Amino acid sequence: MQNGSVKDNLELSQDALAFAVFCIENLAIKLGLDPSRVYTMLTVESDLLYSYIFPCYDVLHTQDKEYIMTDLIELMKRRGVLK
Repeated sequence: MQNGSVKDNLELSQDALAFAVFCIENLAIKLGLDPSRVYTMLTVESDLLYSYIFPCYDVLHTQDKEYIMTDLIELMKRRGVLK
């Protein structure tokens, strides 16, 4: 059954899931926040996990950690979940 939701149609590999955990943990460290808070910011408050991190995994995971963190922080600011 087809649904328009990216969340419903996304097939996630173990590598993509591990990458998402990597992003959440490293953002938490960089921002000085609890990882559960970062997860909420990336899912409930902005949907960046499903609209950016998972769909762009193939490209993002080839970048270095600093680039990924800077990119995600900038996107979080644009989405209004980070000041």
